[in-house]
Amino acid sequence: MSALAVAASLAAPAAAQTPIAPPAQDAPPPQEGTGLSSAATVQPTETNPAAAEDVVVTGTRIVRDGFQAPTPLTVLTAEEIQNSSPSNNVADFVNQLPSLAGSTRPSNSRLNLSSGQAGINALNLRNLGEVRTLVLLDGRRSVASTVTGLVDVNTIPQLLIRSVEVVTGGASAAYGSDAVAGVVNFVLDKKYKGLKVAIDSGITEEGDGHNYSLGVAGGLAFGGDDRGHILLSAEVAHRDGIFQVDREWNATGYVRIQDPSWTANSTSPQFLIRRQVGAVNSTPGGIVTASAALANSGVAANSLRGLYFGPGGAVQRFQFGALTFPSPTGTAPPTLTQGGDWRVNDSGRRIGLDPEDDRHGVFGRLSYEIAEGVELFAEGAYNRQRVFFNAGPNLQTGITLQRDNAFLINTLGASRLAGINTVTIGTTSADLPFRAVDNRREVQRYAVGAEGSTELLGRRATWNAYAQYGRADLREQLRNIQNLTRINAATDAVFAQAGNPAGVAPGTIVCRINVDANPNNNDPGCVPLNRLGVGVANPAAIPYVLGDPYRDEVVEQYVGGFNTSFTPFATWAGDVSLALGAEYREEKIKGFVPAEFQPLATTDAAGRPTTTNRWSVGNYLPTNGEYDVKEAYIETVVPLGFGLEFNGAVRATEYSTAGYVTTWKAGATWQPIEDIRFRVTRSRDIRAPNLNELYQAGSANSDAVRNPFFTTDGRNGPANFGYSGIATGNLNLSPEKADSWNIGGVFSPRFLPGFNLSVDYFRIDLKDAISTFTAQNIIDLCFQGQQEFCAAYSVDPIRSAPNQPYLLFRTQPFNAASQLVRGIDIEASYRTRLDAMFADAPGDVTLRGIATRYIENLFNSGVPGAVPIDSVGSLGGGTGLTAQSVTPKWIYRFSATYDTPSFSITGVGRGVSGGKYVANGIECQAGGCPPSTTQFPTYDENRIPGVFYADLNLTGRIDMGGAEAELFLNITNLFDRWPILLPETGLAANSTYSDLLGRQFRVGIRMQTR
Repeated sequence: MSALAVAASLAAPAAAQTPIAPPAQDAPPPQEGTGLSSAATVQPTETNPAAAEDVVVTGTRIVRDGFQAPTPLTVLTAEEIQNSSPSNNVADFVNQLPSLAGSTRPSNSRLNLSSGQAGINALNLRNLGEVRTLVLLDGRRSVASTVTGLVDVNTIPQLLIRSVEVVTGGASAAYGSDAVAGVVNFVLDKKYKGLKVAIDSGITEEGDGHNYSLGVAGGLAFGGDDRGHILLSAEVAHRDGIFQVDREWNATGYVRIQDPSWTANSTSPQFLIRRQVGAVNSTPGGIVTASAALANSGVAANSLRGLYFGPGGAVQRFQFGALTFPSPTGTAPPTLTQGGDWRVNDSGRRIGLDPEDDRHGVFGRLSYEIAEGVELFAEGAYNRQRVFFNAGPNLQTGITLQRDNAFLINTLGASRLAGINTVTIGTTSADLPFRAVDNRREVQRYAVGAEGSTELLGRRATWNAYAQYGRADLREQLRNIQNLTRINAATDAVFAQAGNPAGVAPGTIVCRINVDANPNNNDPGCVPLNRLGVGVANPAAIPYVLGDPYRDEVVEQYVGGFNTSFTPFATWAGDVSLALGAEYREEKIKGFVPAEFQPLATTDAAGRPTTTNRWSVGNYLPTNGEYDVKEAYIETVVPLGFGLEFNGAVRATEYSTAGYVTTWKAGATWQPIEDIRFRVTRSRDIRAPNLNELYQAGSANSDAVRNPFFTTDGRNGPANFGYSGIATGNLNLSPEKADSWNIGGVFSPRFLPGFNLSVDYFRIDLKDAISTFTAQNIIDLCFQGQQEFCAAYSVDPIRSAPNQPYLLFRTQPFNAASQLVRGIDIEASYRTRLDAMFADAPGDVTLRGIATRYIENLFNSGVPGAVPIDSVGSLGGGTGLTAQSVTPKWIYRFSATYDTPSFSITGVGRGVSGGKYVANGIECQAGGCPPSTTQFPTYDENRIPGVFYADLNLTGRIDMGGAEAELFLNITNLFDRWPILLPETGLAANSTYSDLLGRQFRVGIRMQTR
């Protein structure tokens, strides 16, 4: 028997899986599977007509089963997802795969206030970034849910998912741009017949985070010989937000603090990891961080430092701990303290733990076979989502109050203020409502097409053609955001003097702007705001100083494509397979921002136009732009004999913005005996710049930059000069390029039926990665001779002086970064009937384990002088790294299932290995420390323990009047383990790789009729 025939026969049981039905008692013993598909219930092949259908696995356009896939492929079935999912969202289960563990989820995207990503589920393969993972629905692209091109998995019709296929290797030659790290394809059960209903509800052990979902799906065949088929589904899901972090693990004050005695010449660590550390630069009612004395008053500077204001404005003296940085008696205000009144600051507790999420979705599909081998189809989907989240208190530091501030006088009294000129405070603003993210998305997707089979050159050929339109209407709104002009005006309150211009009664507390000598700055709506205490603010002042800025965006996608697959001829070694196709795609974005939420248009001292931020966060500008893509590809599989098979593909792509690019892959599989199959793939993949990177409208900023062309400071380095800048997109961006290797094999021994093992080594070398540079980065790179960066700034002739150039920067994204990721994927599964081990024992036993061992994740920002950082083994971050780019050495998931006709039990163990807190941090040894630098800081402790979680899933099957039904109970984080704690202020936990909510319970019922 040929290798092709063997693999096809082994894959047949996997194709016959159904989500609910128990295993038939007279079914044959389980056979070897793909080694990659999940351990779902095996049905007799003849009971499921789908087993006879062609199977096109993700990663190749050639008809193949997963066992023969030339690139590593993990297949998750609907049953496995149902039995093991920790929530009512498929993304929460998929994200448990080691290769996807770094994905964006509501828990770690909640603070993305200005990016529009808060609350989404976006997949991130290999920690290369969500933009480098291609997400497909039935092998086709879907419209993005963000301006950065991310597809939100929340838009996938959950009940109709037949399987999820994860290709962990470059697939741009087969599917196009963005498949640098791989592809995740959600496959729907398009021929489902019957009706199914799913209802579930969950809650945490703490009694919060209540969630529920309700879904209904049905499929019906109609017409003569069942030529027609209609498919419908509707889903509703809700999750309560958790808007306070009332968890024991967040109350330990586990924080990194700098040693106040450390200097650049020290041989001791710069940073110390301690508990009972809290912030001292702000408190709920405000704390004095600095005070300036009047000249010749004899009063010491900062004499009022440490006074803080409690309920009703009560004045208290803050007790600094023995370890405080900087020293409370120094010039700079302290920021952290260990011991003393470290608990007074509450910013880490007054922040949300989980967003409130409401989702509604409908999906429909109609197909009809108009002739033998020709089927027309039309499908549509509509999804609506609202995500609301507490993004933390309205923290503000550096608030300077003049000595005549009315609230300052009333609170501190004349004796304390004697000789004082100004008082500076910091506050977490307990009297103001928390900042919030309130994002709304409406995502639509419509497609029409035809598919079928025909005779070509005397052989069967399959084909499909389609046209698709997608649209996402996005409202990105922030709530309770400080209007900078108004909050400054309301805070600057004074007693009205007799004869004031506004005619206000003397002694009345008013906004200074309304009683000063300048009538042009008057604002009749200004209401004075008391910042000194808790419960002291005038409620009428709050709507004056806070606002809800937003922007609206419409993202559109037009796609048309044609694909065909056939075997044009055969050689002595077997059939030669060929697939080819073409695609045209348009991506568009249109933006709108009300004028009051855009940056304020002003002029500088020279009369030149510039902008100033109106809001503490947001300051949106509308983004508008579009591009189109034309693509064509060809792929072939050529058997070479002796179990050896070649797979190759090439794709030609023309971007209207980035120009022409070619991607390709070449691979081979070799099956010397039935038990072993080796595979290797080499590919060139790309990611084209997205709409935001190309067309971002820009935001203004100004600061100072050290100009390397002017070294007038001598040994102190380049001189500092002022600049103005605007961050914009860059139409000159080119596609990122990645060279990938995948080498591995699958072992399915005949002497142990039901056992499969796959081991694959991967290497992805990403070049010309798109990253954004600061003004300092740009001028440094220009100084080193990189002319494209010299074009990103100019000299302002009006504001420049001799030997003092004033620069105008356009801070844009550039193709300058690089990243190298290497590792090993290991997957093993074993499935057997229990009576094979114990006579007459009922049921099946399935064991499955998936693990990834990262070897290297080396990121080079492209910034001159920066040393590339390897994030493998880091759980907290590092210079130039984001929280999503840190990478544990080991990420794993194991499961064991016992399945009988009446019930099933699944236990899951998952976790990550321990490692460093900071990737580039150096832990000092007993013999001393090397010099601490910005690039390589020193710590007394730089180790973070890993975490292991256990889950339990119980399912009971009953007959409800002819309907198959399952009652289930899922317990996530069975032993209520804490998350990975990070020594940081705020929400001090790694929300990417650990569980923030603690033990959770979910109960529900699934029913199905056929």
